Amino acid sequence: MTTLKTVLVLCTGNSCRSQMAEAILNHDLAGQVRALSAGTSPQAQVAEGALAALQLAGLPTAGLVPKSVDTMLATPIDLVVTVCDNAQESCPIFPRPVPRLHQPFHDPHGESLARFEQVRDEIRTRLVPAVRAALGLTA
Repeated sequence: MTTLKTVLVLCTGNSCRSQMAEAILNHDLAGQVRALSAGTSPQAQVAEGALAALQLAGLPTAGLVPKSVDTMLATPIDLVVTVCDNAQESCPIFPRPVPRLHQPFHDPHGESLARFEQVRDEIRTRLVPAVRAALGLTA
């Protein structure tokens, strides 16, 4: 039996990019990765555009809610991925050393659904292989 690697996707508001990355990683790397997301300054809710973009790609959105990174500090994490420069700069120190990967993406908050879809596709194209490589996972 394979042990799932836990990946924490960190962003500032945890309302767009990190939520989409969580859903995509959990879907595309199912059975290998358990993705979580959090924010350094979480918003009140997930952006409607992010939810719509995920749903249009057939990805599940149930359970996606903004969370503070502080709630994740005691969680055993195998890889922290920052998806915005601000989160990279303010990433907290975890109780044990955790490898980090920085993969910034445009913040589509307040933009058209097409921009959310574009960011979703970029996350899928760039982040999934980067996480796979960082964790030494096979395709």
